[in-house]
Amino acid sequence: MGGFFGVASKNDCVLDLFYGVDYHSHLGTRRGGMTVHGPNGFNRAIHNIENSPFRTKFERDANEMEGNLGIGCISDFEPQPLLIQSHLGSFAITTVGKINNFEELVGEVYKDGPAHFQEMSGGQVNATELVAALICKKDSIVEGIRYIQGIIDGSLTLLLLTQNGIYAARDRLGRTPVVIGQKEDGFCISFESFAYFNLGYTDYKELGPAEIVYVTPDGVETVGAPGKDMKICSFLWVYYGYPTSSYEGVNVEQMRYNCGGMLAKRDGDSVRPDIVAGVPDSGIAHAIGYSNEAGIPYARPFIKYTPTWPRSFMPTNQRQRELIARMKLIPVQSLIKDKKLLLIDDSIVRGTQLRDTTQFLYQSGAKEVHIRPACPPLIYGCKYLNFSRSKSEMELITRRVIRKREGDDYTQEVLDEYADPCSCRYAQMLEDICKIQNFTTLRYHRLDDLLASIGIEPCKVCTYCFNGKE
Repeated sequence: MGGFFGVASKNDCVLDLFYGVDYHSHLGTRRGGMTVHGPNGFNRAIHNIENSPFRTKFERDANEMEGNLGIGCISDFEPQPLLIQSHLGSFAITTVGKINNFEELVGEVYKDGPAHFQEMSGGQVNATELVAALICKKDSIVEGIRYIQGIIDGSLTLLLLTQNGIYAARDRLGRTPVVIGQKEDGFCISFESFAYFNLGYTDYKELGPAEIVYVTPDGVETVGAPGKDMKICSFLWVYYGYPTSSYEGVNVEQMRYNCGGMLAKRDGDSVRPDIVAGVPDSGIAHAIGYSNEAGIPYARPFIKYTPTWPRSFMPTNQRQRELIARMKLIPVQSLIKDKKLLLIDDSIVRGTQLRDTTQFLYQSGAKEVHIRPACPPLIYGCKYLNFSRSKSEMELITRRVIRKREGDDYTQEVLDEYADPCSCRYAQMLEDICKIQNFTTLRYHRLDDLLASIGIEPCKVCTYCFNGKE
């Protein structure tokens, strides 16, 4: 995914920037970066954070940097922020999003004459560099941002730092958030709304879809009006978002309580486990909501070991990720042996980690393991955000089951049936997944319940990965 933070202050901004970016560490696993502008111009640092957290890698840089304007990021892929020199002046830029028409847009840069990109390992072009090149095709930064908002297939949210201020632009359909905080000596711009509270900022405004603002230490100016249509990612609430964040006025932790409560209502008296548990960490709040609604005790039958492996999805190698996920969850035998457990995870993607978790619960003496994913079945790979490293939709357990049942040649109407919780095909898919994963029972969160858990207008929420609807 990735996240960012920016500061425009009348005083030195480096410490606010450092801690604000660090608060986004849950959103990315590969690289971090900070750029500030001060008396000596632009100063930038980028480090690999795969094996060491952002704060450790950037402490020395924070002590050496100086400036009153700055942006920084946590990135899952490209090194950024990038420093650009152009006819629009010098600037730094960082982005969050996914570009599906990448090759087409590279060709758009080349077609007007000689151009070049710095090639990354593997022959790839840095997506943020491509965005910068496209912005520079226009006569102003605002015009350039509007241009890329119109031509990118996917999503794109960005911060762009000049020597006098920071441009912030939310994705054209608001798939990812941008919020602004304020305090006496300036403003900050953040992906996560919680990231600035402990730094002394209070809420100023949340950008609308496609909105562009220019932020200086003295104020926030809207230079591109917000659009009317929005499709914010529903998975921000289910999984990505930090519990203390809010998007469109809806707190992540509260939404997860709502979600768990609705799962409990759907179950009714059909199951009576001894305890309800959440897969650490993103399943915990959902499980608390279920427990509160059902009146069944909440407990922690396994504990996440985080001192040396704080993020289970840190390694890029899938086998290593699965091994680390197993190493991190340590069972509490006395809470498992001879118990009927109801376990809530945020989702089932490939199914590998949850199958292993279920297996070690049985090995630890569990009598039953009922699984309640906190979102509907993932049937489509996300087109708009870098949700996972899946190379193919066939890595999704749902699609493997569908292919086994239907073969390789099935229609969109068939997929629509598998996404419909009232259809026979949906029930058959759940039955197959339940058997493959060795669950006692399986019930997914319904899409209508998910939307009700969020509580904003359904037409403003992206549900593509569940139902394939644009």
